[in-house]
Amino acid sequence: MQHVDTENRNLPASELQARMMHVSRLATIGEMAAGLAHELNQPLTDIANYAQACERLLARPTASIDECRQALREITTQAVRASEIMRRLQTLARSQAMDRTSTDLESVIGSIMTLVQSDARAHGVTCTLRVAPNLPKVTVDAVQIQHVILNLVRNGIEALGQVTDQREIEIGATLTPVGDVEISVSDTGPGLDEANLDRVFDPFFSTRESATGLGLPISKTIAKAHGGTLGYRPNTPRGACFFIRLPHDGA
Repeated sequence: MQHVDTENRNLPASELQARMMHVSRLATIGEMAAGLAHELNQPLTDIANYAQACERLLARPTASIDECRQALREITTQAVRASEIMRRLQTLARSQAMDRTSTDLESVIGSIMTLVQSDARAHGVTCTLRVAPNLPKVTVDAVQIQHVILNLVRNGIEALGQVTDQREIEIGATLTPVGDVEISVSDTGPGLDEANLDRVFDPFFSTRESATGLGLPISKTIAKAHGGTLGYRPNTPRGACFFIRLPHDGA
């Protein structure tokens, strides 16, 4: 007998969309798990090493208080680093109503770069950030825009799995000639097959067997809800570039 999800079937369209968005966000975070585990292991290992160093220092007949203080400061630094990773992860995973505020894109993107860099390093990918100076502020739900960026980065990392030489991703933010603010994620992978260009934003379409096929459609919905657009263009000299364009506060 076929199971019918009556709970979801009877939901209002807005709530169903919110649930799908939450599922997509959790799927993206799940794909990042290996990189995050690697990144968390580093500060935890450092904390253990510095704690052992403190124990050895204190066991000496002429223990150096200054050296112990320095080791304790390093423990604090690494604990804060691990805590920040988890805090960002919890913020992104939380299901919440849209909360749009006026903010600058550099802070929106910069606050997730630890997660992005962790994921990239775990897959042997170099990731750079280029933000144009003096960009106007945008009124956005920061968590939703961050979800779009993470999803695009994850897609780029997956595409680079087929590449052995130049494995690079660039996140950019700039002002377009028509006055929109553009966030772009470019990779040096093989790029999109022309046969898939018309379907790439369709729900449930994906070239990856294990993917949900919801990431790009939901990202497009997020862009539209902010009065913007999500698009694709080939990267130069090779690869793909996905971009989200948003109206700025002075537009």
